[in-house]
Amino acid sequence: MKRDEFLARVRERGEYTSQDEAQQITEQVLDVLSERISPGEVKDLASQLPAPLAQKLTVVEREQAENFGIEEFYRRVAERTGARPRTAQWDASAVLGTVADAVSGGELNQVISQLPSSYAVLFGKADLAD
Repeated sequence: MKRDEFLARVRERGEYTSQDEAQQITEQVLDVLSERISPGEVKDLASQLPAPLAQKLTVVEREQAENFGIEEFYRRVAERTGARPRTAQWDASAVLGTVADAVSGGELNQVISQLPSSYAVLFGKADLAD
C-alpha cells in the first residue's frame, strides 16, 4: 500500500479533516506501538509499511519493548496528540486498523502476539480479544 492510500484510509476511518492530520495521528500512534513491541518486530512491521511511515517508525532504536497495558497505550497516544484518552482510542483504532489492512496476515499475527489480547480490537480483530 502506498503512503497516500494508507493515509487516505486512516483519514476516512478517523474522520479527520485533512491528510496532514491523518499523518500526524498515524506517526504518533506508530511511535507508541514501537515502544510496546520488540525492536525486531518494529523493523519487520516497518518493512511492510509505506517508506515515509516506516522511516518514522524506526527513527528511535529501542533496546527492548516496554510492557504496558492498553490504558497506558491510550494515555501515551493522548499525550502525544493532545487528545483525550477516548479520542486516543479512536485514533489508535483508525491507524492500527489500517495497519492490519496494509501488512501481511503473518506480520499482523506477529505484532498481535506480542500484545495482550485487549489490543486486538484496535487492529479490527475483536475475535482475538476473548
